[in-house]
Amino acid sequence: MLDPTAVSLRGLSKSWGAHQVLREIDLDVQRGQFTALLGPSGCGKSTLLRVIAGLETADAGSVAIDGRDVGPLPPAERNLSMVFQSYALFPHLSVAQNIAFGLQVRRVARVERERRVADALAITGLVGLEARKPAALSGGQRQRVALARAIVAGHSLCLMDEPLSNLDAKLRHSVRLEIRALQRQLGMTVIYVTHDQTEAMGMADRIVLMNGGQVEQSGTPAELYRTPRSTFVASFIGSPPMALLPEASVPAALRVGARASPAASPRLFGVRPEDFEITAPGEHVMRGVVTGVEFQGAESYIYVTTPQDDRIIVRADQRDRMEALAENQMVGLMWRPSVCHVFDSASGQREAPALSLATPRSPAFGALPLFPKIHHTRPSC
Repeated sequence: MLDPTAVSLRGLSKSWGAHQVLREIDLDVQRGQFTALLGPSGCGKSTLLRVIAGLETADAGSVAIDGRDVGPLPPAERNLSMVFQSYALFPHLSVAQNIAFGLQVRRVARVERERRVADALAITGLVGLEARKPAALSGGQRQRVALARAIVAGHSLCLMDEPLSNLDAKLRHSVRLEIRALQRQLGMTVIYVTHDQTEAMGMADRIVLMNGGQVEQSGTPAELYRTPRSTFVASFIGSPPMALLPEASVPAALRVGARASPAASPRLFGVRPEDFEITAPGEHVMRGVVTGVEFQGAESYIYVTTPQDDRIIVRADQRDRMEALAENQMVGLMWRPSVCHVFDSASGQREAPALSLATPRSPAFGALPLFPKIHHTRPSC
């Protein structure tokens, strides 16, 4: 039976002088899976990719590809292809010559080489551009040439190091769809480095979120979004990010279903922007002042500041008539207990999952109408 694991990392560590870049990374990537290495700059994701590729040597640990320990092997013998951020195209060679270059170096027969290049041109939509030089191509076309070069290599594993960061936002979106479609069509195993959580959420089967050289959390995009293990995950995944509110700022009525907190262990209550409900100011809700409203078409972002200086972003559907809100207007904020995440404020670790969706709403909310017509006054908190 074929081993479903394409890449296996065990105890992988790497340091640059006194700075430890990778800290005992254990990771398995399944065959045919699109895995995104996600995290802020300096978290170690590109170094991890380069260690897998053989471009850097780990200080400790092992790298296995298709069940074979490749630690002693050079990059050319690791049975993988790589797509770089800079495209790495030869400016004096045509599109077809750039795509075929690796095959020529490996002395692949001419007939086979031409067949593979023709297939890659068709798959990547570059037919008709074979004779052009890179300078005559758009950014998206150059990236497709780099992808085609990876495809003709015929390797089942492809490593991508922030390949879309040089493209503008609109083009980045279209090329992102092309890469995902190609990966599915060819059944390749892809490990994709990015600092853009939108890319990772939209493309990956699995996200490995890194922080300080360690894996903070690994799972499907839905798992990281719905069940973040730490405040780092909660604030990094999601746009706008989750609001993390100190326990002292949260009215008792909004802590329904959460256990009592020991005095020495205060908590943070996490709520996603779309899970806030705006209502009239009252005793059992958080109060705040609207500091701005951003119209985004199908939705709006409402910026609210509480008396404790907690800054909250509320995402609201336009059907909720949020255009009626004005700056400096006093509002109430609440949420259903089923959507609240609880974290230990000292460790940042998840204390409890979002409560059961069957958790009843607090009776205190019953008399508060959602989105009432409020006179535009300028009260203070």
